Amino acid sequence: MVFQNVKIVFVKGLALPALLVVALLLSELIAKGGMLVPIALIALPLGLALFYLIFSNPKYGFLTSFLVAFVVNGLGRYIDAPFGLALDIILLMTLVSSVINVPAKNWQGAKNPVVGLTFVWFLVTVFEIFNPESPSFEAWFYAVRGIALYMIIIVPLVFVAFQKQKDMMLMIRFWFIGGIISALYGMKQLYIGLNGAENAWLAAGASETHILFGRLRVFSFYSDAGQFGAFMAFTGLVAAIFALGKVSFKNKIFYGTTALICFYGMAISGTRGALFVPISGFFAYLFLSKNFKTLMAGSAFLAICFYILKFTFIGQGNYQIQRMRSALNPDDPSFQVRLENQRKFKAYLATRPFGGGIGSAGYWGERFSPGTFLAETPTDSHYVRIWAETGIVGLTIHLLSLLIILGICFFRIFRIRDPEIKQAMMALFAGVFGIAVASYGNQVIGQMPTNVFFYMSLSFIFLGATWDRSIDTNTQKQ
Repeated sequence: MVFQNVKIVFVKGLALPALLVVALLLSELIAKGGMLVPIALIALPLGLALFYLIFSNPKYGFLTSFLVAFVVNGLGRYIDAPFGLALDIILLMTLVSSVINVPAKNWQGAKNPVVGLTFVWFLVTVFEIFNPESPSFEAWFYAVRGIALYMIIIVPLVFVAFQKQKDMMLMIRFWFIGGIISALYGMKQLYIGLNGAENAWLAAGASETHILFGRLRVFSFYSDAGQFGAFMAFTGLVAAIFALGKVSFKNKIFYGTTALICFYGMAISGTRGALFVPISGFFAYLFLSKNFKTLMAGSAFLAICFYILKFTFIGQGNYQIQRMRSALNPDDPSFQVRLENQRKFKAYLATRPFGGGIGSAGYWGERFSPGTFLAETPTDSHYVRIWAETGIVGLTIHLLSLLIILGICFFRIFRIRDPEIKQAMMALFAGVFGIAVASYGNQVIGQMPTNVFFYMSLSFIFLGATWDRSIDTNTQKQ
């Protein structure tokens, strides 16, 4: 008893000095590291919990990566930290978790043409490390992530970790909810106002592209309005086609609401190129539906919309309609500047069949090789960026790989007989086709969050026919 009392007194006597030492250490760390230190300390237990979840089931890794893809670019406006690397870490953790937890037989599903073509494109980007024009390995590392690294991780892992249709629907619901929240926050920016960090971001130079004629181009918590508008169009299109299928009334309301909110988000972004996502995507859907009446009716509707935007002044008083209408004007000054830039690239790349190296153009070019031609000349388009960085050789392989993958997915959808699965696959195909078309006008595919959901969708489309065969097999067994 005496020993216990002495122990209690000893512990109590040390408690206050220990707390004082911890407080002094924290104050010193905060003085040197800023607010990142307390944020890191708060995040530590959350990080440990996330670590446990991901390594217990790789599906949690995918869900986390989707969440990070939504917010990672916007966080940079509030805290100066390399948040972009967070997605890399989570995806690598998900890969390791899949190796540990997923049975060996499930990895057989990753042996397919989609993964093979993805690997071919990744190898091309790896060979670009040795491009004598390349700025540096550091530039390559940062720039390759969006256009190839995430793709080579996400595409095969979907085949490995998501074996059931209900897994896909979980991802899609997560996607749609994220799209709704993104659009609602964008509406808050437009109708209520921006916060201090967002105003500071605009004042630092972004206002040149995001304040046009005194009007805000909404960017939500994305990297810019162009990415926000394209992703809203992508999400709205997929949700709209889901709503057109034979689903429950509750789901029809959810999908329809998602589509309306996201299409409105597309409109307030002022991103003209995003208009081509629903236009080209809906056309692909109508063709896949194999319903002649639906195809004709849908084509007529799209033609009417095109006629109204191109040849009339209906709705000209609305700023968003003005922006969409200008996208169909070949004499638009912005479009002419892009064509002029492409002519400059053509002359510069004539003697560089492998381009200037990955990381030499656009944002990463400005960071790692400022003042160079590729860094100072806007690429605007995803495909022009690939052309600038990997040359005509890389662009040809990239386009062929993408077209072959889309072609494979297209013909697999044609063979699907289950109406529910087919509707879902047509929705995803329409979305990725629309993004592929719109990427000519904007750098869409290679940026978050579009790239994450684009790569995921390619894998799910290929898997759709597998689920359909499983249903047929089960039916035959019964």
